Amino acid sequence: MFYLDPPYYGHENDYGKEMFSRSDFDDLVSVLKGLKGTFILSLNDRPEVRDLFKNFNIRSVETTYTAGGNNKAKKVGEVIISNHTL
Repeated sequence: MFYLDPPYYGHENDYGKEMFSRSDFDDLVSVLKGLKGTFILSLNDRPEVRDLFKNFNIRSVETTYTAGGNNKAKKVGEVIISNHTL
């Protein structure tokens, strides 16, 4: 079982400039299509993400963000993506 937690789509530079690019999502899809094991991937719920990973199982979930130091919790949508039944 592989768990993948890339930067959120649209926030590719959050972990450092040019460490992850938008095109890396396309590369990730290609690698996952050939993977011989099971994976779970979490990303922000955006139409672009759903389109990129449309050949896999996708489940919507709601989570609460508390990061950012402003002490304000924010409910957001995420997707769990897998090549296994969710």
